[in-house]
Amino acid sequence: MANLHFELVTPEKLVRSEDVYMVVVPGTEGDMGVLADHAPVMSTIRDADLLVYTSEGATPETISVQGGFAQVDEKGLTVLAEAIS
Repeated sequence: MANLHFELVTPEKLVRSEDVYMVVVPGTEGDMGVLADHAPVMSTIRDADLLVYTSEGATPETISVQGGFAQVDEKGLTVLAEAIS
């Protein structure tokens, strides 16, 4: 299976840029699992945990995000977070 290119950006810097299996994004309308070849979408995100799965069946890495946007396009997933902790 193809990998998803994932980038996490804050106003200060590019935090992550890597290929992963899946990311679960805390959208304001609900959580959204994003895999490779996901349909294009843009969503605002709520203050919650972003779950990053580096491979299928892996234990997810948790990144707390505060506000921002998530965009899925032909290049992959970009999360523009106001802040992370």
